[in-house]
Amino acid sequence: MTIGVLATADPAEPWAWAVLGTGLFCFLAGTFLMDTHEVWALVLLTYAALSAAALTGMPGANALVLALVSITDITVMTFRRTPRLRPNQPVIAVGIGCAIAYALSAQWFDRSQSWYLSQLLWTAVLVLFGLNRRYDELRAQQTAELLDQTMLAQREHARAAALDERSRIARELHDVLAHSLGALSVQLELAEALLAEADDRQAALDRIRRSRRLAVQGLTEARNAVVTLRQDDVPALPVALESLTDQHQKDHRTPVHLTITGEPRPLDSGVVVALLGAARESLTNAARHAPGKEVQVELEYASTGVRLQVRNQSRGTNRGDVGGFGLAGMRERVALVGGRVSAGPAGGDWVVLVEVDDE
Repeated sequence: MTIGVLATADPAEPWAWAVLGTGLFCFLAGTFLMDTHEVWALVLLTYAALSAAALTGMPGANALVLALVSITDITVMTFRRTPRLRPNQPVIAVGIGCAIAYALSAQWFDRSQSWYLSQLLWTAVLVLFGLNRRYDELRAQQTAELLDQTMLAQREHARAAALDERSRIARELHDVLAHSLGALSVQLELAEALLAEADDRQAALDRIRRSRRLAVQGLTEARNAVVTLRQDDVPALPVALESLTDQHQKDHRTPVHLTITGEPRPLDSGVVVALLGAARESLTNAARHAPGKEVQVELEYASTGVRLQVRNQSRGTNRGDVGGFGLAGMRERVALVGGRVSAGPAGGDWVVLVEVDDE
């Protein structure tokens, strides 16, 4: 459009063609350099706008179109590559320069005041158009950046969720396998001792059969753990604890006393799973470090939360898997539901205490 309008120009002075030709070349070069060399583009477009504005008053020059498209290009520029330049600063400076050039041209070529105001009006309209275009581009760029940040946040969230799920699976597998394999190990040790020391084949066979049942039970528990990982439905805590202590008593021939105080109430599935895991780990440690010793399991529903205590006689050896994964997994699981774990000797006993407060 600019080239077509200038091609129909018929300026009163021949030298005006040189000014218009130079201005058109600067406009085209500046337009192509806008995205790569912002400073050079600004210089070229500024010259095109001011030189054309100075010729707008010349009859037949048709210079206004060149001034308008040049200042529109300057208005659209965002100067992302040149942070020291704020986008509105060049627009204001060139706009003031064009207003002065219009005034000089009006005086030089004897134009009226209404003509001058019309030039300012056309310039203001094109500046507003350029500002609207620039803000649209900025919004599009910000939207693209926000989309990239959102995708990055989603990837990080998925990665964190995967790590959390890995930790959860590790705790579940440890709880199940440590409990089942610990009981199996005790039975096999007893069978070996009966064969090697007492030559009691019948009793050893009894233990081996019990070991086979424990292996089957461990496989069932592993399958149940997988099912638990796939869904959030868990049994009531008192029922699950009763089943766990009864099974432990049968497997290890160890007296286990379960006491429940307070009014039982529904708990969050995460809290139930955490407390069951802590009880299972504590019973496994008791069977490993103090086989045959009585175990006391106390579940208390307090007004401020729920409290689980597992107490058994200690032989004075290092207890609780302090450097292993059992106690660490227990603490991680309980911490995820806002609880706390303490474990250590108390008198002649080893006590594991788990407390979870109500939210």
